[in-house]
Amino acid sequence: MTSICILRLSAIGDVTHVVPVVLSLQQQLPEVKLTWVIGKLEARLIGDLPGVEFIVFDKKAGKQAYAELRRQMKGRHFDALLHMQVAFRANLAAALIPARVKVGYDKARSKDLHSLFINQRIAPAPQQHVRDCLASFLQPLGLQPAAPTWRIPLTAADHDFARAHLATDRRNLIISPCSSHPLRNWPVERYARLADHAISAHNMQVTLVGSPAPFELDYCQRIEQAMTHRPHNICGQDTLKQLTALLSEADLVVAPDTGPAHIASAVGTDVLGLFAASNPYRSGPYNSLNWCVNRYPDALKKFTGKSVNDARWGTKAEFAGAMELVTVDDATAMLDRWVEAH
Repeated sequence: MTSICILRLSAIGDVTHVVPVVLSLQQQLPEVKLTWVIGKLEARLIGDLPGVEFIVFDKKAGKQAYAELRRQMKGRHFDALLHMQVAFRANLAAALIPARVKVGYDKARSKDLHSLFINQRIAPAPQQHVRDCLASFLQPLGLQPAAPTWRIPLTAADHDFARAHLATDRRNLIISPCSSHPLRNWPVERYARLADHAISAHNMQVTLVGSPAPFELDYCQRIEQAMTHRPHNICGQDTLKQLTALLSEADLVVAPDTGPAHIASAVGTDVLGLFAASNPYRSGPYNSLNWCVNRYPDALKKFTGKSVNDARWGTKAEFAGAMELVTVDDATAMLDRWVEAH
């Protein structure tokens, strides 16, 4: 097998989980030529991964994105396609990628006609973390599943940016408060109380980060305004690479189920995850599941009447009020535990 194409367009967290697959392929098949069809935003994070040809698919371009992908695939043929995205637009992209073997999800995890665009499946695995699911895409190729190892290229300038914004005389806590799914977000005033506790009880520097989206800028500003102490608010001022450097040099990150939580876990930083709307054992920060506040079972029971064992794996509890089941005491107690352990 000499040429493999990966199709995973989004989102940031899931794309982060594909990096171990790339590294494992390069280790197990040193001569393989890798191509990755990826989303525009996601390419900003890992589009310079060594030894990979990246083809950027801009979903906002609509039909033109498919026309461009068709043009780039003309005359090409891959030994295998790893079709890692269950979404109809990804299926249409998969149809344009010529490959002898097209590996996709098992029946239980297939939807949006995914089964029509593949000819091999990964093995069924109930109650599996997303990272381990993606790692298993190598097995139908006769390879070992990808080990949980990451590498995200960063420059000296990225690290310089991080050091310019982090304290050198005390621990650094970064709060990335916003998910792209608003129902996964913890209330502003609770973030403020947790941040104040980190400063007053543990003398931490608290840094607020987020994208330049108006919603995130407003969220971070409201957290700052609700606090007694003063945080370092740099929301909207960093690139994805600079954010990754910040996360890699911080001591602890607080976040809900969102991309930066997965980036932080990938670069070796502990994450205090805040979970109720989704299950951390499926989509939480892979290396920090023991530091997650988990009110997902409570939310699932309250809003659907089901237990974790009764519900389909991956069922969300994205309901108004779900994240309010995570109390300030839950979060401060977990922070105190983390400090005591470090």
